[in-house]
Amino acid sequence: MPEKDKSDNASVIIKKYANRRLYNTSSSSYITLDDLAEMVRDGVDFQVLDAKSGNDITHSILTQIIMEEEANGEHMLPVSFLRQLIGMYGNSMQAMMPSYLEAAMANFQTNQASLQEAFKSSMGGNAFAKMAETNMAMFEAATKAFMPGAQVAGSDAPAAAKPSTEPKGREEIDALRSQMAEMQRKLDKLGE
Repeated sequence: MPEKDKSDNASVIIKKYANRRLYNTSSSSYITLDDLAEMVRDGVDFQVLDAKSGNDITHSILTQIIMEEEANGEHMLPVSFLRQLIGMYGNSMQAMMPSYLEAAMANFQTNQASLQEAFKSSMGGNAFAKMAETNMAMFEAATKAFMPGAQVAGSDAPAAAKPSTEPKGREEIDALRSQMAEMQRKLDKLGE
């Protein structure tokens, strides 16, 4: 499969046919979900279109790849995370989750290089502890920001003891921005 030049901004178009076959229009060849997963790992930008309707089905194909990876390999997504994620559907904060998850993943990738360097310099145990501490702080802050009054795993205070103060309209947005800024400050401190 030819590797796409990352400087080229055009997406590779993949067509999905009714027989579930995927066709890479760039290489003029049929490919598999494994090939698409490899394209993602290689940083190749692509868009999957339904061959009949022309609808963009990239999201569902990427979700399908994640499902197959989870079924065939080691689980990367813990059950508790999946339950929390499912619980966010229909929640008033659902619209904020995609950007939060993108920021969390970008933060993880940024810190990945320093984590690998820590392993190389024989700080493996400490690096894991630091990463776990950072992740726990990030998820606790996110839970508090997105679900005021929710019980956070490992938290001492029961959810009932925390009053739910949800401002309305513009005040709610300002409060969420403030919480996100505080969460970022905490993450920055943990990263030092």
